[in-house]
Amino acid sequence: MNMDWTPGQAAGNDEVVIAHGGGGEQTRRLIAEHVLPKLGNALLAPLMDSAVLTVAAGRIAFTTDSFVVQPLVFPGGDIGRLAVCGTVNDLAVMGAVPQALSLALVLEEGLPFRMLDQVVDSIAAAAREAGVVVATGDTKVIERHRGDGMIITTAGIGVMREGMELSPRRIEPGDRVIVTGRIADHGLAVMSAREGLAFETELLSDVAPLGGLVEAICRAGADLKFMRDPTRGGLAGVVADLADDTGLSIELDEAAIPLSRAARHTAELLGLDPLSIANEGKVVAVAPAADADRLIDACRSHPLGREAAVIGRFTEAQPALVELITRSGGRRVVQRPYGEELPRIC
Repeated sequence: MNMDWTPGQAAGNDEVVIAHGGGGEQTRRLIAEHVLPKLGNALLAPLMDSAVLTVAAGRIAFTTDSFVVQPLVFPGGDIGRLAVCGTVNDLAVMGAVPQALSLALVLEEGLPFRMLDQVVDSIAAAAREAGVVVATGDTKVIERHRGDGMIITTAGIGVMREGMELSPRRIEPGDRVIVTGRIADHGLAVMSAREGLAFETELLSDVAPLGGLVEAICRAGADLKFMRDPTRGGLAGVVADLADDTGLSIELDEAAIPLSRAARHTAELLGLDPLSIANEGKVVAVAPAADADRLIDACRSHPLGREAAVIGRFTEAQPALVELITRSGGRRVVQRPYGEELPRIC
């Protein structure tokens, strides 16, 4: 991976210049040479002001997101893969089947074309993996030193599965909390690269499109009540929200939470709580205790869910809060992060 460029650094003549964002010949050349050959499809090819989609009758899900990660390329992924996966995953955990994305690229003057090409290649590969097309988009260029190299904004549309009713309002005491694999890998991989630790750790970002895993979950026949991908705020943010939204308490079992040794050691080195660190390829789900094993089996049938585990349960204890039962048998309250412990990671 090319990781030898930082925002504001001159890259010679083979780079983005302000004129590439002016809407004229330079803009046309940038799109024709660096975007369309990689992302071209029947919806995008006309390059009209919007794409016209044909969707099935019924409900659709619609989401939008922005991505400002630094560095642009990190162990296990880059800003392009992150943009696609982050958007399709927001649709998938709502019970939707992702269909199409929009893609807006804000490029900093001086960004090397080799970096742009690498990111757009990654966008194309991730879109194929997720089964979506980039249907429409936009490109802007801003002055040097003002854009962290590249900022990506996306929107996504998906068709809702019939019969899906995912809501914290359906959660009851005794329901189980499930996570589909190891937590904290993404945020720690990005931070390790940023702090120059990338060659001292085996950590890779878990960034991946979750549509296939969610499909397996939805076909399990379980009474699925809730799903969310624990990105910013991590697992702690999701369970704290659930306690607030349901008025119920949650007990988490620290020993049951999947966490690699490398992630544990890196978090300790950086003084971070793994529960609060962002993930980009995991699902937190809630189902009745009677359906938990069925849901775990469904997760483990998919490559992205092989380390799925039941990590907690809802209780009627008041006041409503989240408690972690530690490996030593103690208890500590889990709260959502107050701010952003790891800036610019998604």
